[in-house]
Amino acid sequence: MRSVHERLGATMTEFAGWLMPLRYGSETAEHTAVRTGAGLFDLSHMGEIAVSGPAAGAALDYALTGWLSRLKVGQARYTMMCAPDGGILDDLVVYCQAADRFLVVANAANAAVVLSELARRCGQYDATVADETAGTALIAIQGPRAQGVLGHLTTLDLPAQKYYSGAYAQVAGVPTWVARTGYTGEDGFEVYCAADDAEHVWGALMKAGEPGLVPAGLAARDTLRLEAGMPLYGNELDAGTTPFDAGLGRVVRLDKPGDFVGRAALAAAAAADGPGRALIGLVGQSRRVPRHGYPVMSGGTRVGTVTSGAPSPTLAKPIALAYVTRGATGPFAIDVRGRLEPADLAELPFYRRSQPA
Repeated sequence: MRSVHERLGATMTEFAGWLMPLRYGSETAEHTAVRTGAGLFDLSHMGEIAVSGPAAGAALDYALTGWLSRLKVGQARYTMMCAPDGGILDDLVVYCQAADRFLVVANAANAAVVLSELARRCGQYDATVADETAGTALIAIQGPRAQGVLGHLTTLDLPAQKYYSGAYAQVAGVPTWVARTGYTGEDGFEVYCAADDAEHVWGALMKAGEPGLVPAGLAARDTLRLEAGMPLYGNELDAGTTPFDAGLGRVVRLDKPGDFVGRAALAAAAAADGPGRALIGLVGQSRRVPRHGYPVMSGGTRVGTVTSGAPSPTLAKPIALAYVTRGATGPFAIDVRGRLEPADLAELPFYRRSQPA
């Protein structure tokens, strides 16, 4: 796919051993295209790990925080892999592709850790863990036009496919797994195919989307997910953070039977009188942009740290996610290179797409 992106004028960047398109031109234009039309992303750097066998569901129940054995074929779940102390090793999407097969999708930087831990944790079960990353490509089409564009290339009943579901289907004549998932805050689909078929699928989607379908890079994907209030591993999530710290305690299924890695620590976190910090949204009052690591101040005292910040093309204001000390109420200001810039507390997500009537 590299040659395809270079022909489109992409600026490429290295990340976790992969060379990926950062932007093709204006990242703001790419962002806006996803919000108003459709954007096409190459996300083949993500890790794809198959867990299969008669006890695959039970193995994942032990390895991850979710109750994955309850998934029906075609369903997906957002979940996490935690360390024994409750710290997050990665946030994941798991698809139930068959009664005895699950696809675990990991962040590129954490894929090796997830693979190793899954192999170790699932070893006591009648289940096989296989790394399918190298042979798998992931192409995402996101935005209000996504269903219409993809619909030209598949016989899958896209309107009937629910959010966080997936199905095997032909796309542009090749076998794929099509999931109604994404990381932009918009409706859209993620198409998993053989790596050898990636250029064909990408080209067919671009042609079907003419005019208006825009190739979009990782820079636009980051501002889209930030507006949607979605956490990024390495920013909002890490091994020193529990799901409860991040306000994502819902992914920890303490009601599932049996033990799982991190259960005791996570049960203690759930029973505690709230985490010591909270993840909040802030909207800057000036044009100066807060960035990762900038201090959050209140009443002359540092109360937190920005984890992600960027100009919001949709809101036309700077926005940020930040961890602040529990109970901090503001008014808040962000130290932007030595100058305090007032910021308003915002309800998350910053952006929520309009639902059809």
